[in-house]
Amino acid sequence: MKKGEKKTEKKTGKKKKSIVREALSWIFYFVLLCCAAYLMVNYVGERTEVRGDSMYPALNDGDQLIVDLISYRFTDPKRFDIVVFPFQYQEDTYYIKRIIGLPGETVQIADGVIYINGEALEDPYGNEEIRNPGLASAEITLGDQEYFVLGDNRNNSTDSREPSVGNITRDQILGKAILRIWPFESIGLLG
Repeated sequence: MKKGEKKTEKKTGKKKKSIVREALSWIFYFVLLCCAAYLMVNYVGERTEVRGDSMYPALNDGDQLIVDLISYRFTDPKRFDIVVFPFQYQEDTYYIKRIIGLPGETVQIADGVIYINGEALEDPYGNEEIRNPGLASAEITLGDQEYFVLGDNRNNSTDSREPSVGNITRDQILGKAILRIWPFESIGLLG
């Protein structure tokens, strides 16, 4: 009978080691997942919420977005990208606008039409004729790292036409809005 008791003790010891090993494995994977989530949120993508209607109809007040924080470290922003940048006169305030003018180009708005280097821009995103050209009533030449941005709701947007925003520089751009995650029925990539 003592032999059977020893076998039971060995099996119980193995079970305890197996449970401890399993628990440590779960803890390790949980910590790894938390670290990966932290890196994703702080260095790769960030969730943000749209406030206001300046990007209507592409984006609506209350939309939840994921902003890609890393791709502009490897590639240049392109025309029509939706970008996020800080508003220089109010702390913790960020604007989300569409890139219209690229470095080295000239931008002008005349008779409600956007002109890039003297040619009318085929703009599939502006939802109406521009009534106020603001600073762009005269030709604006963008510097080496400067971008001209507009909201899609052209007549209800504070953007590069306004002196408080003006042209934005590449180092001001925090990232590119790439994905809408809320509301549920509108989930999808942004164009």
